Amino acid sequence: MYYKLKLNDKVRVPPERMGEDLNTVILDVLQEQFEGSVDKEMGIFIAVTGVDRVGDGEIIYSDGGVYYDVDFEAVTLRLSLQEIIEGIVVETTSFGAFISLGPIDAMLHMSQITDEYIDYDEKNSRLVCKDTGRTIAVGDTVRARVVALSLNEREPRESKIGLTMRQPGLGTLAWLEDECNREKAEKERK
Repeated sequence: MYYKLKLNDKVRVPPERMGEDLNTVILDVLQEQFEGSVDKEMGIFIAVTGVDRVGDGEIIYSDGGVYYDVDFEAVTLRLSLQEIIEGIVVETTSFGAFISLGPIDAMLHMSQITDEYIDYDEKNSRLVCKDTGRTIAVGDTVRARVVALSLNEREPRESKIGLTMRQPGLGTLAWLEDECNREKAEKERK
């Protein structure tokens, strides 16, 4: 789930940027420091959206920079186990699909897609369900559940998120729409 947070931090303004607009410099420093980083409690930082307050500056002996106490706003993605998310397929492979959740990709292993046997159509870069003919291809939107979550604060790119679609109400949006239409048709026949 996405969160808008109000945070406080001490920000160092480097001496070479002292003549510039203070709010702009502080926003730049915060964006460089936080965006793309991972904090296990706060989540994955997507964006620093604004600076609310800048306190008085402090100079530390032997450091040319000035340190400011700053209140700012940020947007984060904080995932939890069993959470249902929607994402876009960005890559298919012989072992599954990678799903973009915005700032990070998650893995949907073939064994977690359906109970059916699945083939990888390398020529068309898609996964094909043997019995139903359903497909998963790049660009498809999927609804899945988070079943594995290992966030790495030091190396955010090393974080691992595992997904499943092997439960009712999960799958590509096209699959879910087909199921909904089929259920409506059955009710109309009765």
